[in-house]
Amino acid sequence: MLFYLLLVFQANANAQIDPAHCRYPLGMEDGRIQDHAITASSQWYETTGPQYARLNREEGDGAWCPAGLLQPSDTQYLQVDLGQLTFLTVVGTQGRYARNSGKEFARMYRLNYSHDGQLWRSWKNRLGNKANDNAYVSVIKDLHPPIISRYVRLIPVTKMPTTVCMRLELYGCPWHDGLTSYSSPEGQLMMPPGYPIASLNDSTYDGAHERRKLSGGLGQLTDGVIGQDDFLVTRQYHVWPGYDYVGWRNGSLGSGYVEMEFVFDKQRNFTSMKVHSNNMFYRGVKIFSSVSCSFKPRLIATWEAEPVEFRTVLDDRNPSARYVTVPLGRRNAKALRCRFHFADVWMMFSEISFQSADTVIPTQITPVVTSPWPMEESSMPTTHKTGNLSTLSKDQPDDGNTPILIGCLVTIILLLVVIIFLILWCQYVCKVLEKAPRRILEEEVTVRLSSSSDTIILQTPPVPPRVSQMDHPYERVFLLDPQYQDPAACGGGYAEPDVTQCTPHQCFQSSVPHYAETDIVSLQGVTGSNMYAVPALTVDSLTRKDISVAEFPRHRLLFREKLGEGQFGEVHLCEAEGLPEFLGEGAPLPDRDGRPVLVAVKQLRADATNNARNDFLKEIKIMSRLNDPNIIQLLCVCVSSDPLCMVTEYMDNGDLNMFLSQREMESTLTHANNIPAVSLSDLLHMSVQISSGMRYLASLNFVHRDLATRNCLLDRRLTIKIADFGMSRNLYSSDYYRIQGRAVLPIRWMAWESILLGKFTTASDVWAFGVTLWEIFTLCKEQPYSLLSDEQVIENTGEFFRNQGRQIFLFAPLLCPPSLFELMMRCWDRDIADRPTFEGLYQALRPHRSI
Repeated sequence: MLFYLLLVFQANANAQIDPAHCRYPLGMEDGRIQDHAITASSQWYETTGPQYARLNREEGDGAWCPAGLLQPSDTQYLQVDLGQLTFLTVVGTQGRYARNSGKEFARMYRLNYSHDGQLWRSWKNRLGNKANDNAYVSVIKDLHPPIISRYVRLIPVTKMPTTVCMRLELYGCPWHDGLTSYSSPEGQLMMPPGYPIASLNDSTYDGAHERRKLSGGLGQLTDGVIGQDDFLVTRQYHVWPGYDYVGWRNGSLGSGYVEMEFVFDKQRNFTSMKVHSNNMFYRGVKIFSSVSCSFKPRLIATWEAEPVEFRTVLDDRNPSARYVTVPLGRRNAKALRCRFHFADVWMMFSEISFQSADTVIPTQITPVVTSPWPMEESSMPTTHKTGNLSTLSKDQPDDGNTPILIGCLVTIILLLVVIIFLILWCQYVCKVLEKAPRRILEEEVTVRLSSSSDTIILQTPPVPPRVSQMDHPYERVFLLDPQYQDPAACGGGYAEPDVTQCTPHQCFQSSVPHYAETDIVSLQGVTGSNMYAVPALTVDSLTRKDISVAEFPRHRLLFREKLGEGQFGEVHLCEAEGLPEFLGEGAPLPDRDGRPVLVAVKQLRADATNNARNDFLKEIKIMSRLNDPNIIQLLCVCVSSDPLCMVTEYMDNGDLNMFLSQREMESTLTHANNIPAVSLSDLLHMSVQISSGMRYLASLNFVHRDLATRNCLLDRRLTIKIADFGMSRNLYSSDYYRIQGRAVLPIRWMAWESILLGKFTTASDVWAFGVTLWEIFTLCKEQPYSLLSDEQVIENTGEFFRNQGRQIFLFAPLLCPPSLFELMMRCWDRDIADRPTFEGLYQALRPHRSI
């Protein structure tokens, strides 16, 4: 228990929601948004009413058309009630086509939105208002910034009297935070000598701005974009330095803290608050030193007297920006007021999100303590009230029991103090005893693994003297073999054959050239970051016999959006014109009903290093030979000229983590309220498919190294295909931890021997599969080991290494049958040889599909 009381609630998590992946159609086209939720200021005919304003649909006369000619001064509107607060990222519009008989469309429109249908706000469009060029083509408009609203109005705009008609689809995802507004001091200007001026204002705030205070709106702290480590570097184009952060200078507000108020859609049980803060301490920027949060159960109520207080552990060694998680103790409230106290000259936030339970549980009230024995009526105290004061008195004199009670209480308190002292002393002695073997580990250690012949001599560099009490001791855990294969060189995805399943000569023959450390740091995620056990390839040596897929015409790839990026390349979502005809019959393409085929395109940048280029070509060679229903398939390539590209399948439902996190378990309530849901049978079907895909990779002696729900893609039929895009996407940057500037690792999914020894085998993939199962049966609602910081996760792997029975396992998910959790626990067995194989996992999971 004391261990958990001492936890530092700090996580490098991503934003609560990611605009790049929150792009799901909200139901205009498929009818989930019902007719009564679509209204308009007017309509020309009954057959051009607002209920016909559905994208790609031709009911009625084919669209909504306001009455009469639209004048430049008119404010006719089409309004949609989304039924709940929604994070809106994309608007798609069309004109009236009416089976080639209509020609009316809106060239421009304005966008208004509202949380409650009463107070309306205008969306600030930074890139123009263009809507359509003709009546048939749909125009997909990304909202930069996105908006949070329940009601949306599109107001067509014209420069001359004309007839206007419109069809519509909205894209986004539910806003589970429930936050409707926040208030804060105005962000300030930073003018450091020798650096660019940084404007740290909340530039997209949509509320009131008076007397240097923002109130009643939302802005950059809820836009889903987290700031980078260097606050001068932005994720947006054509903006000023410091754009991603809102910042304040210590002393400028007349106090040592920044006060913010948060208002929510309804009363909630708050479990935690996550604040993404910059920590560039060498520039005078640090995370907040402490925070105090007060609560209001209702907006008209007063602030409750007892706030929740939390003190952070300041970090003067790692300048990385990070999320700080503040526990809120399941307090009930509709509004919060938090005071963030400065730790240095500047404090900067880029995102704030809240975790809460929708069902409000009454706050526990301290019970009235009564006497443990019955009293006679004559000895009961009587209460006399004078004004607001209550006093107790007795009608009879003291019977002599009070001194005895006091003596008993003092004795009990003294006993408790002695017991607590003994517990703390025992823990101190245990830690001292543990230091002896750790001192040995600092020099030369022999570690025996499950195989009797697998003995590794580990030599660690001397540890520099400690410079402060805040230095973390966890670096000593990283005992790297001299032949350590740095996982950053693979960056997820499929790795070299399992070295435990080949002879030393074979493993030597298939060894991969070691990259310089500078290249390892750069190669992360996409674009040739995988290390394969194949001979080195160059552009000149890559021939048609090396790859079994065709060269696709580059000009037929139409860019739609960027899915992710790494140091030397990017992953794009593209439309591939004529791809079904190009690939021929039997191609692994979904039924698009005549719509363009969407594909994922990995593209290598022109400035990539030779190592990155060689890696990219190796990945093409291996991917072209993988063929399994549950493995993402390489469709074609563009390697005849730069930039090098590989074209792979794209799954309509995105990745499994995002898919499950936005759903609930199937129940009567989800059916009644049209809530996206999955059944236990669905989860088991997903588990079987992942085990089948990994069984295929294991049969080829390939090690994935980054198996997780973020790397499992899902189509509309719930077919899963394993991929390797996870590390490249900002959405999942918090799932990876940088080790001493050398490698970026998914430590919460990794086996202990992979973290401590750099040993990656099919058995370590089995460990990751167990964590992936755990994610599935928790519906990806939280990160594995969410109560542990990254350093504590690493320390926990040290407990697996020492095998003294003190290691912490993941808890059993509520949705998981006991037999499946037992299977997960077998995947996390300390001894490699005792873990199941993927063939065994597949055979064990198949019978569960009938549950």
